[in-house]
This record gives sequence, structure tokens and C-alpha cells, in this order.
Amino acid sequence: MKKINSREVPEAEQKSPKGKYRLFRRHLSVALGGKRDVGTWAGGHPFDLELTRLPAGAANFPMHQHSAQWEMYIFIRGRGEMRDGKEKMAVVPDDVVMCPPETPHQIVNTGTEDLIYYVVADQHPADVTFYPDTGKWGIKPQKKCFQMKEVDYFEPGD
Repeated sequence: MKKINSREVPEAEQKSPKGKYRLFRRHLSVALGGKRDVGTWAGGHPFDLELTRLPAGAANFPMHQHSAQWEMYIFIRGRGEMRDGKEKMAVVPDDVVMCPPETPHQIVNTGTEDLIYYVVADQHPADVTFYPDTGKWGIKPQKKCFQMKEVDYFEPGD
């Protein structure tokens, strides 16, 4: 058994070049001995846990949907909204949101103070993430993004 205090876990900032997407994360499962983005198949924990702080006006990431990963969000302070591509849903303290695979999602802080929430995500050896607003695709474990075009399975002449 291992115990930590979340206030003692260093906060890591992550932001896009122009700052549209910006958040601060405390990687709690890593502090408890896990490996970031790696499940039990590679010596990590079966899920990842982080405490996230989203500044006023910021979005966490571009809207995205995972093909394999489940994510659960537990909101503890502030106000914001989650969008799924069709609608926007207000989130406030004590709200809990589950995003199964193939569910588009993005969090935006619409309040005047930090939006603080926990993220619990299961871990898979591989995942494909689609970004509906840009048409980009991300693949794990390679951690690379692509823009793709659909092609036939067989090449001409096959």
C-alpha cells in the first residue's frame, strides 16, 4: 500500500503554443508508483488518476474521442461546460461525467475561477483518438498525430 497527499504532488502545466488549450495536472497515479499512460500490460496501474486545474476561459484539449479508453470526470470546484459535438452541458461541483469510448468530449472553463476536477482513465496498450473539429487522428502507443484520407483496402491491380 502507498499513500500520497495530492497537494504534495507537483503540478505540471500543459498548453498549446497560443494558449487556447491550457491546464495544470497532478499525476496522482504516477506519484503512487504507476507509469503515465501505461497500463498493467507494461508495469503500470489499470487506470490513470490525475487532479486537473483548468484556468478561467481555457479548454482542456481539442474535442476528441477515444476508440478504446474510458474517462470519468469528477468536478470539485468551479464552473464549466462539457461539449460533445452536438450540445454543451454545464458542469458544477459534485457532477460526475462518464465518457465511454467513441464519445466526443471537451471541457471548457466558463467561470471566473479555476475549474478543478479529477480524471480517471483506464489504460489500453493501444488507442486511436479522433479529433472531430480538425479531422486529425492520434495513435497510442506511438503518440503521433496524423491527417488521413480513406482508401480502398486493396491497391489497384491487386
